[in-house]
Amino acid sequence: MAEQLAGQKFKVSRRGFLKGCTLAATALGLSESMVPRLVEAAASPQRPPVVWLHFQECTGCTEALLRASHPDIGRLILDIISLDYHETVMAAAGHQAEKSLQDTIDRYNGKFICVVEGAIPTRDGGIYCKIGGRTAMDILAEVGPRAAAVISIGTCSSFGGIQAARPNPTGAVGVSELLSGPPIINIPGCPPNPISFLGTVLHYFTFKRLPRTDQMGRPLFAYGRKIHDHCERRAHFDEGRFVEQFGDDAHRRGYCLYKVGCRGPGTFSNCPAARFNDVDVWPVSVGHGCIGCTEPDFWDTMGPFYERLPGVSIPGSGGGIISDAETAGKTILGVTAAAIGIHAAFGIGKKLVGRKKDEE
Repeated sequence: MAEQLAGQKFKVSRRGFLKGCTLAATALGLSESMVPRLVEAAASPQRPPVVWLHFQECTGCTEALLRASHPDIGRLILDIISLDYHETVMAAAGHQAEKSLQDTIDRYNGKFICVVEGAIPTRDGGIYCKIGGRTAMDILAEVGPRAAAVISIGTCSSFGGIQAARPNPTGAVGVSELLSGPPIINIPGCPPNPISFLGTVLHYFTFKRLPRTDQMGRPLFAYGRKIHDHCERRAHFDEGRFVEQFGDDAHRRGYCLYKVGCRGPGTFSNCPAARFNDVDVWPVSVGHGCIGCTEPDFWDTMGPFYERLPGVSIPGSGGGIISDAETAGKTILGVTAAAIGIHAAFGIGKKLVGRKKDEE
């Protein structure tokens, strides 16, 4: 039934629709048996209304979502939800747009999803970001508490982003610093992977609740592991094989980028696993280190970006895991040989003692 609905209702192909749901299930860590439930929730004719607010940002999160492909995650999400207000993609403008916002929050009070893209300036009464004559602070204060749930998409709305970098002249902050009441989930990244957003949305629609989060409000399915722990260059790190400068032979060989500034050891995200747009690449795979964009205050705490991240223990010049394993193996073989020798000597001794007794 759900597959039939998918084929009839969605603009994406049936194959793309099912693939998108399967990718989301995989990202969420759900078993294959849960895919039909996600499909059914995504194919429901009751499309949840969404109000998408833009504040201090570059629209990069929206651009990443709209340009997602293989399958067309952007169209899939836009077909799953009813996007009733979004300044970038809606046809209305000016007073008509603001009326659409007001009509939506009045009609679906307590039932709509509020997505926030961008930081909120708080200094001088919030005058550094205004829409329709109202500050971002005022808009969030009116819309946020009336939402069923709030999704902060991108590092700016999650933690303040570049706008909050020192000296933070506008007093920019993330949503959770101003809003209380409705459940809030942070999907940081500059921009975040569309799969992380899709997974969060489908989890909410399927299970009627937001996914479990870490202490920073990030969904564990997407931000539960350090990049360093599942990076394809990790083996080179463990063996002490590092790029010393961009363009050197080690760089061409795909060695670890830690020494040229990769922030993977201090960054939590699913980038190595989810990749972007399902085209099997991400910054580290194409030769640029992670800059830690999913972490709070990364513009201040992760810089300078091309210097080593302090406090990370690296393998010594004597070799890493493989050489250690070889040394351990030789030691084990030596102990084993010694044990065999002792056992043999003990056996020979027993035979000699037995022979001597026979002679007596």
